[in-house]
Amino acid sequence: MTNSHPEAEERDFRRPPGPPPGGPLNVWVYNGKAYDLSDWISKHPGGEFFIGRTKNRDITSIIGSYHRDPERIGRMLERYALDRAALPEDIHPKNNAPDFLFKEGFDSWQDTPKYRFDNKEDLLHKVKARLKEPQLAARLQRMDTIFNIVVAVLAIAYFAVQGLRLFERSWMPLPVFVIAMVLLRSSLAGFGHYAIHRAQKGLNKIYTNTFDFNYVALAFVTADGHALLHHPHTQSEVDIKKNVFTMMMRVPRLYRVPIHTLHKFGHTVTGMTIRLLDVCRLTRKVGIKDMYGTWGGALPHFIGSFGVRALLLGELIAFTLAGDFWAWALQFVVTLWISTFLVVASHDFEVETEELPASDTEDWAVNQMEQAYDLKVIGNRYIDCFLAAGLSSHRVHHVLPFQRSGFANIATEDVLREESAKFGVEWLPAKSFFTDRFPKLCQTYLLSPSREAEERKWGFIREHCSPAALKTCAVYTVQGFTGIGTV
Repeated sequence: MTNSHPEAEERDFRRPPGPPPGGPLNVWVYNGKAYDLSDWISKHPGGEFFIGRTKNRDITSIIGSYHRDPERIGRMLERYALDRAALPEDIHPKNNAPDFLFKEGFDSWQDTPKYRFDNKEDLLHKVKARLKEPQLAARLQRMDTIFNIVVAVLAIAYFAVQGLRLFERSWMPLPVFVIAMVLLRSSLAGFGHYAIHRAQKGLNKIYTNTFDFNYVALAFVTADGHALLHHPHTQSEVDIKKNVFTMMMRVPRLYRVPIHTLHKFGHTVTGMTIRLLDVCRLTRKVGIKDMYGTWGGALPHFIGSFGVRALLLGELIAFTLAGDFWAWALQFVVTLWISTFLVVASHDFEVETEELPASDTEDWAVNQMEQAYDLKVIGNRYIDCFLAAGLSSHRVHHVLPFQRSGFANIATEDVLREESAKFGVEWLPAKSFFTDRFPKLCQTYLLSPSREAEERKWGFIREHCSPAALKTCAVYTVQGFTGIGTV
């Protein structure tokens, strides 16, 4: 792995001040060369999402990790080549993402890790070769089908549990209702997690929004940060997932749970919808062609996003009108906080990048194995892949992010374990969410001082009683209802 561009290795880093003349360039960078993929956006077999969102980024690792045959993709891209090496001004310094998600001074041109994916002897090629074995390929297809059937059953249960609680509470006591809703929301969000990695076309664009069922994020926005920035660049400075709770960490520790809960309640009531409208405005400004290629590509994305927001808000209204608001509120709080910790449970995000053991491998898949681990909740992988929101077979998911389901990932574990052993990569046991990760995450995200208190070396009293701290709480609460600072 290197931080230099292959074709620009000898040139000094430079970035001209201000945007280039004529506005942003339609440039994608692949293996150190510049391409204009504008005409390919609407033609991409996996959906326009992967191309439309990555303009002015280095897409080398995205192509290498999300395609079974990246060499063939590289040859196809040549028809869109600009016949020149990539330049710093081709790359958006913050990957077209919010500044607060990156460390101060981050510049995508120089801070994006560079891997090559043309070595047929690397771990990724060895694993992909095994996936072509007819027996295994057929088994993976069957596992995808079974996974989808289970998801359909869970979706029916999701509406049945709420219906029973609303119309006959004696059949759905409060403890049973809360536990059932937490499990179902986490499970369906887990399906949404896999849907984000599937081809973004047709109905799948609608299904992707089940990622929002756990109240944590907005799939419409986080699909980009998760699929295109986190996965190809795990634990690097590009990986914005590790900074996803930066805004929450500004709140004093004793106020963090109630204020963040109120912030997320605001998201559910109005904030996410306002955020979606803002995305619509930006899409109109950029143009449907650049974002989606065609209206046919855009509409499922918008229908799914607004539909799920309407569903979540409708559930709140229904329980309130039925005089059962507190049942809804209890499942909301428990779901929110368990899911919040699950988001950051399968990587060492609580450790600063520079404090992690240095990785000197140039093999992208080996690096992925070193940066992720599997998670268990009850110890059954087929159940845990839902309870852990898709993280039970997490290392396979990171090496093969294009696989369509948690069951297929479980069926691939033996192959990855055998091939990893040939590269000297130890196969570590899965970590327990409750006994291993949960205590560490509580220490990091609930008990640590606010960022402002750390920076100014404030004591406990001043952290909680200073006017600046109280203002932070008030602003963060309002931001929840206005959709600002959300992902």
